[in-house]
Order: sequence, then C-alpha cells, then structure tokens
Amino acid sequence: MTRKIAVLPGDGIGHEIMDAAMAVLACLELNHGFDAEYETAMVGGTAYDEFEHPLPESTLKLAKEADAVLLGAVGGYEWEHLDISVRPEIALLGLRSELDLFSNLRPAILYPQLADASSLKPELVAGLDIMIVRELTGGIYFGKPRGVRTLENGEREGYNTLVYSESEIRRIAHSAFQTAQKRDKRLCSVDKANVLEVTELWREIVTETGKEYPDVELSHMYVDNASMQLVREPKQFDVIVTTNMFGDILSDTAAMLTGSIGMLPSASLDENGKGMYEPVHGSAPDIAGQNKANPLAMILSVAMMLRYTFGELALAEKVEKAVSLTLDEAYRTADIDDGSGRLVGTKEMAQAVINQLNKLEN
Repeated sequence: MTRKIAVLPGDGIGHEIMDAAMAVLACLELNHGFDAEYETAMVGGTAYDEFEHPLPESTLKLAKEADAVLLGAVGGYEWEHLDISVRPEIALLGLRSELDLFSNLRPAILYPQLADASSLKPELVAGLDIMIVRELTGGIYFGKPRGVRTLENGEREGYNTLVYSESEIRRIAHSAFQTAQKRDKRLCSVDKANVLEVTELWREIVTETGKEYPDVELSHMYVDNASMQLVREPKQFDVIVTTNMFGDILSDTAAMLTGSIGMLPSASLDENGKGMYEPVHGSAPDIAGQNKANPLAMILSVAMMLRYTFGELALAEKVEKAVSLTLDEAYRTADIDDGSGRLVGTKEMAQAVINQLNKLEN
C-alpha cells in the first residue's frame, strides 16, 4: 500500500524549507528504500489570496485523505489586517481540530555543536533533551463562548473560555505517559490548579491515569514555577505534559534554550498515529525568498514523520544522524552561526545533509 503525504508549503519561508524537505525525501527514496506519493496544496495567506480562506475545502480534503501532512509555515505581514476568522493562522487551528490532532510533541534538544548558541550557560544546557507534550485541540483556543461584546455601559469586553472534559485530559495524559515510557520515565504535569478549577480537574485526571503507568515517575508543577525552572534548571525535566495555552508558551521558552528556534521540529498526532509535521518557527517573511532560512527544523520534522506515522525508525535515525554530522562539519545558517562556522544558505544546508545521508550505509 502506497503511503500518501500531503505537502503544504504555506507562506514566507515555507516554500524554501519544504523544498529542502522534499529533496531529503527524494534522497531517501532513491538510496534508502522509502516509497511515498506526494500531493501539494495551498494553505495560509497564499490560500486566502486564491480562495478567500486560509484552509480551502480542497486542502482539508487532501489532508484528511493523506497518511501524513508536512506543513511549512503560515502567516505574514500582508495578512495581518484580515479579520481573525480568516487570518492564515486559522488554518492551523482548522487542521488540528478537523484531523483531531490532539497530541503535540515538541522536542527541545540542544545539539552539542551548538552549545554556545544558547543564551544560558553551557553547564545548564549541555545535553538538554526535553519533550513537551501539549494538548492541541481543546482548552482556551477552542472553548466557547468567545468573542468581543459591548456592555450596557458601552464598554467593550473580550472573553474566552477555558474548558477541558475528562476524556480530553485522559487521552493526552495517556499520550504523555507512553512518551515518557520510551524515554527516561519521568513525567511532569504542568497546571495552575491553585487558581483554575479546570486545571484542578486536569491534575486529578492525570494522577488517576498515572496509576496505569507505575514505571513512570509523575510530578506536578504550577505553570509559573515551570516557566522559571525551565530557565533555572532545565535538565530536571524529561517529559512535560500541559494544556494547549500553557504548552504554546512553555514550548517556545524551551525552544530558545537550544539556541535557535530554527532547529526544532514538531509532531501533532491523532489516536492512530496519523500526524501533521512542521517546524516550530514561523514564516519569517523578512528573509523569505533570500535563501537564508534554516531548513533543519523542517528536515527533522521529516524524521519525526518517519518515526511516528510510518514506523521507519532506522530511516528517522539516519536523517537525525545526517543533521548531526552536517553540524559537525560546521555548516551553519545565519541563525546558528557564531562567526566560526561555514555560513551557508537554505539550499546549501539541505544539500550538506543529503551528502551525509548518502555516506550512511543502507
């Protein structure tokens, strides 16, 4: 059965980094036995320009029919004036909810070659390897009622609703515990149970679910303390599980511990392992089309796709090894260059990874 991959480059640097990812996949097909079919569609701001919506029905249909989705990036200055209901970022929320991609895995790994790029002291971040499991289809980003209303006194008031059901909490807890079982068997659940009833329930359900995983050490932490601990002593964490909004914030904090957000991939999974894979950085419109973007997060997103959706563990490890070897050779894009490396562009970095892949044994 042929695998089908939906390719959604998006906006800004999305096309450049997606070209890099497709070049790596072509190498895997030619020399390492990977086989798949690809279909490309528009998403984000460019889709709005063509279809007056950032997530056209044809794109959503393709994503639903595919075994996996590769996404570049969405957004840009030229669409910031649009109503929030049709801004490019709405496409992400739509894909996540329509595909039920409830479990977002965001690794924060500091490659030893880039230890000096972190804003923290090397002894604090050397060997850093954290996995944040973020609930992705519930919480305040999707809760209703929401909106802006005018009160009787004429003052406007904005409101959003933070809501989680027991089943939503339980399934993300299972995902996090199972992720922890494959790592160092330590899970920290992050909430704000001291002031928010919804996260008081979160803590209760996560604790109950933990009884099914006696081999995993479970701890709890309030989100304000967790944010502080990430920059104070980040290596105390192995796996973190948290709500949609808290995960959005904490994962970006963790990303910067690694020196560059341009290095970090992500996976958003449903209950059956189907996933959408994308770098955690944005569309970077200020450098779009200039061959300056770092493609490594996109390439590492391909590795996550190989691992989590297709079960191609050996191929995933080869891609990750090729990236590490490329860094060993001092290839650097501008975002990770400290002046001592070999400064290259998007295409050159992708080719360097492919060259390393071709050196690895089948």
